[in-house]
This record gives sequence, structure tokens and C-alpha cells, in this order.
Amino acid sequence: MPFFKDSALSVDIYKNDEPANHTSSDDDLVTINVSGTEFVTTYSCLNRYPNTLLGSEEQRKPYFSAKLNAYYFNRHRPCFDSILHFYQTGKEAPPLNVDPDVYAKEKEFFGLKREREEKNKIITNEEELRGSCIKHTRMKIHQFLQDPRSSQPAAFWHGLDIFFICISICFLIIESEPDFTEQFTSNKAKYFYVLFSINCVIMGFFTFDFVIRLLTWPNPIDFWKNFFNVLDILSIMPFYVGLLANGVGSGGEDSGVSTQHYVVLRVCRIFRIVRIFKFVRHSRDLLIIMKAVSNAKRELVLLVLLLFIFVITFGSIMYYIESGSNNNFNSIMKSCWWVIVTITTVGYGDMYPESVGGKFFGAFVLTLGIVFLALPMTIIVSKFSFVYEREKM
Repeated sequence: MPFFKDSALSVDIYKNDEPANHTSSDDDLVTINVSGTEFVTTYSCLNRYPNTLLGSEEQRKPYFSAKLNAYYFNRHRPCFDSILHFYQTGKEAPPLNVDPDVYAKEKEFFGLKREREEKNKIITNEEELRGSCIKHTRMKIHQFLQDPRSSQPAAFWHGLDIFFICISICFLIIESEPDFTEQFTSNKAKYFYVLFSINCVIMGFFTFDFVIRLLTWPNPIDFWKNFFNVLDILSIMPFYVGLLANGVGSGGEDSGVSTQHYVVLRVCRIFRIVRIFKFVRHSRDLLIIMKAVSNAKRELVLLVLLLFIFVITFGSIMYYIESGSNNNFNSIMKSCWWVIVTITTVGYGDMYPESVGGKFFGAFVLTLGIVFLALPMTIIVSKFSFVYEREKM
């Protein structure tokens, strides 16, 4: 189990301590304790980079703690995941939601900057140098698109992205208003071409941003595994499908909809809603919330399973109680709908039990349902709070 009492550790935790029987081979395991969290790797992994702090036995020796039987560093925990990843793969993977300056200081402390400088000195071949420059440029552009704190132009670019997202969502909402629908769908309307031109600029920006991300992503295969990249392609797809279906002159998306294209375009319109999720990429707190929800998926599955069992069981019972005297409960599906509305305390009032037995059972379902939902919810909230606070560190 990880050792989390970093505040209780004394300042001299590793001073004057010598590794006991420290005649390590490359295959031996080594434990590294970073502010209370333990990481285990092999000496062969560390020794691949002898110019770094962990790769040099002399440099890491003063940090050995006999009390913990590990090398102890009172450093930034989230950054060390990326530090250890470098030793394992030789590639940098900067941590998400961490200030680049903090990560740069951690790299400097562990000697990764020196290792990079030594590697750069080895590059003498002109072709290798050219390839290194291209790779460096790609990394710079990738950082520019991913991290708004990397530079002022990056902050401006992300701000422009947020502005266009807001305009796009406003168009989506206003277009549904009956008084404005014609302005978006009919090329004979007064402001059609103005609105269509603005929409083209917005979609052009989204498309350019998407293409540049794809070209500068470290691993093209991993690019499609990223949730937000999938959202990007889904958000811009309806515009181009509309252009292909109706022609550029008719305005794209769903203007001048013909009968044969109606179903396709209506389906594509649904995907325009995902543009609102592009906001998540620009919010560190929303990213943390998504990660916290992901880490609590077992508890969420438990909640859904309990809800499913509860709804099917009590919906079936209510059906057999009310089916003879109440036409509203003429199927188990409708009874299950009533159970969901009841236990979530929504109570639409569209259907309700009329018999005495049904009313008593309805009161029982309401009371027991609140308890059933409250039990897993406390676990989910506790897990969510723990993950949220840990990721904010």
C-alpha cells in the first residue's frame, strides 16, 4: 500500500542512512517514494540514463531511507508519473493539468534536462538534425494547441476557439426558433448568406484546428483514442455532409432538404449538439470531474444495476396489482416508467395507483426507493471527492 504520511516524515528521513547490502543488479527491484506514493521499477530501467539523478548510483544514494527501505523524494507526485515514464520508454509525456513550469522544475531536479542536452550533442548527421527539428516543431505546435498556458498566442487561440464554440451553439439554438428557421434554411431569406458565411468561417476554424491536431499528434493511432478528438470530428461532420447532400450553394447542413436526404441530415443534426462538449477541453476542473467519474465507474455500474433490479421487480408487482382496475397500468413497461418517476421523486402525475393495495404498495416503493438510491450514492460521492481532491494537487 502507498505510504501517504508525507507530512509526518521528518526532514532527516534519508540523511545518514545507507542502503543496506546495496549491491544491486540490473534485475533487482527498486522502490521510489515520492511524497508518500511508492513507485516500483528495476535498476536496469534507471541505469539506462546514467547522467540523471535516478540513473546515477552516486547521485541517488543520499536519498535512500533505511526507515522506508526506499529512495525518498519530497517532490511533486503527479509529475513523477511522467518522469518514470521517460525512464521506461525514453519518451516524454507531460502530465495533464500541471503547470508546465512545475514540470520543468521537476525535470531539472531529476536531471532529465541534462540527459536531453547530452542526447542533443550526439546528433551530428544532417538528416538526423533535420528530423529532430521537424519533431521539435511538431511538439511545439502540439503544445500550442493543447496547453493555453504555454504562450500568449496559445491563450489567444484557445480563447478564439471558445468564442467560436459559443457562436456555433447560439446558432444551433436560434435556428430552432420558428421565427428564425427560414433565415438559416432558405437561400431566399434576407440574412441567409450572412449567417451561412459566418457558419463557414466557424467550421473552417474547427476543421483547421482538427487537421493540425491530427498532423502534430505524437501517435496517430492514439489520436483516435482521445475522446475529445472524436467529439471534434462528430461536431464538424454535419456541416460537410450537408454540403455534399445539398450542394454548396444551398447552404449546407439542412438547407434545401430533399426527401431522399431528409433522414441522413436529421441524424447529422443530432451530432451538432456535441459541440457544447468542446468546452470541456478548455476547463481544467471539468477534465478533473470527468476523470473522477471515470474512476468511480464501478460504483456507477452498481447504481445502475440496483436501479434496474428495483424497477423491473416493483414494476411487475404494480402491474399485477393495478392491471385489472387501472387502464394506465396495462403493461409492465408502463409500470416500470411509473416506478422510475416515483423513486426519483419526480412525480409527473400522468399515472398513479387507484386501488387501496396499489396506493400502499406505491408508498412502499417510494420509501424503499429513496433508501436504495441513497446507499450507492454515498459511496459514489465519497469516491468522487477523493479523486477530485487528489487530481487538484
